[in-house]
Amino acid sequence: MALQLMLSMMLIIGFASCSKKKSSSKGSRATGWNVDSKKSSAKNKQEAGPGLVFIEGGTFTMGKVEDDVMHDWNNAPTQQHVQSFYMDETEVTNAMYLEYLDWVKKVFPPTEANYKNIYEGASPDTLVWRNRLGYDEAMTNNYLRHPSYANYPVVGVNWIQAVEFSKWRTERVNEALLEKNGYLKKNAKTQDVTAESNFNTETYLNSPTLAFGGNKDIVLPGKKGARKTTSSGKGGKAVAATNIYAQRSSGILLPEYRLPTEAEWEYAAAAAVGQREYNIYKGQKKYPWSGSYTRSGKRQSKGDQLANFKQGNGDYGGIAGWSDDGADITNAVKSYPANDFGLYDMAGNVAEWVLDVYRPIIDNEANDFNYFRGNVYTKNKIGKDGKVEIVTKDNIKYDTLSNGRIVARNFPGQIAQVPVDEKETYLRQNFDKSDNVNYRDGDKQSSKYFNFADSDAGNKKGKEEREMYNSPKHNVSTDSLGNMVRKYDKSNKRTTLIDDNIRVYKGGSWRDRAYWLDPAQRRYFPQDMATDYIGFRCAMSRVGPKTEKRKSARNRR
Repeated sequence: MALQLMLSMMLIIGFASCSKKKSSSKGSRATGWNVDSKKSSAKNKQEAGPGLVFIEGGTFTMGKVEDDVMHDWNNAPTQQHVQSFYMDETEVTNAMYLEYLDWVKKVFPPTEANYKNIYEGASPDTLVWRNRLGYDEAMTNNYLRHPSYANYPVVGVNWIQAVEFSKWRTERVNEALLEKNGYLKKNAKTQDVTAESNFNTETYLNSPTLAFGGNKDIVLPGKKGARKTTSSGKGGKAVAATNIYAQRSSGILLPEYRLPTEAEWEYAAAAAVGQREYNIYKGQKKYPWSGSYTRSGKRQSKGDQLANFKQGNGDYGGIAGWSDDGADITNAVKSYPANDFGLYDMAGNVAEWVLDVYRPIIDNEANDFNYFRGNVYTKNKIGKDGKVEIVTKDNIKYDTLSNGRIVARNFPGQIAQVPVDEKETYLRQNFDKSDNVNYRDGDKQSSKYFNFADSDAGNKKGKEEREMYNSPKHNVSTDSLGNMVRKYDKSNKRTTLIDDNIRVYKGGSWRDRAYWLDPAQRRYFPQDMATDYIGFRCAMSRVGPKTEKRKSARNRR
């Protein structure tokens, strides 16, 4: 018996050692080559960026509202699927935006003529608080910069400014990650940064030696690359070290911060995950929280308002001594409970910009996966020397908005962009041009005058008459002396305010009634204009698996 037991143990140990030896093979599964280093520093799991919360993607009914008293008919329910992504836990605050302004002011001094419009173009419009029949100078003068409002959501920011803030945030986060991993000189991001020597993620990935103005004392070969020295190859010829800079394959750099798409924002706000029972949702939420009321039903907070919104005419915060929601204008972030995804203020406080161009319908017949209208595909501009063209103070471009404000199209240090052309679109089935904003809606082919059977039928009327959206055409330009010339469209033939520069904003605000707190409600506003009730938060795409942890079919949450 003892001998039999001993033989069994030896067999088990033998199988285990064979299995261990087999699984420890270093060779590539494709070629058998040893392509991975013994101590690979690449990260195979994306980490959440600063301020972000993981949102597991899934399917949901987009546009389903309980009430439509406005009779907009612009949110017919459609079944959509959203990939997993990350979203800011709170709205971007005044403190966060001031960090951006301080950086811009330091790097691009507004006292220099070349950079004057960069800082002014990034600054919020503090005059949005003014009202013809109201005294609001305290907010006009203090809301953005006074420390009492530091953790309040930033307002007075138009859609274009929100997009630029998101780009800036991407660079600063990735810059810090590279520094942490030894690829950038320590503290260069604060001590050595200038207008002509700063960090841009895409510039670094495309040509690391051009980042920070090509300063080799700042852009380093990294901890791993620093150990690689020039070696002697065949015939004694020197072979330079390769892959000494961080790449996408290193897993260090994060995807870009950006505005969430409308589908992402609505999915995250509704947080139907809290209503899930196995593979179904138990009913439709009216608000980001459970229940059909705006007040808490929990014993500890029973009767408290769950969001900051307007109760009725002249009722922004209740009577003195008994405040309905603790605020009259905006309120500090995290003042109200988070939804089931852990996101705060997805209803009330401020409404929020999303990435989409506004159209009255969601075209789910064309796509029901990561729906988004507003794609404009570009590529890096290649200079005469065959290298990517980096924006400098000499070739920086500025745009004049319809309201006369001048904003920088790009910052020095970034790679100049140009539209994709037929080299990228020829014989493609998924896209055929750079600007896809009007795809299946708003272009010539979707107008009532277009006839697919007759290629000339769509050209019998003038361009304006053939456009689906007959919106005002305001024009602002500058003359040879630099004076601004404003041309206001006074035509009485305009039938809509919708055009390609109108963006969606979601969620109710401190100025809105409870009707607008429904996550599926949608409104629109010009992308170059700002208000005292629209703010924003950032999102980031998720790379890799859909879920954070393994789940079974019986998982309830």
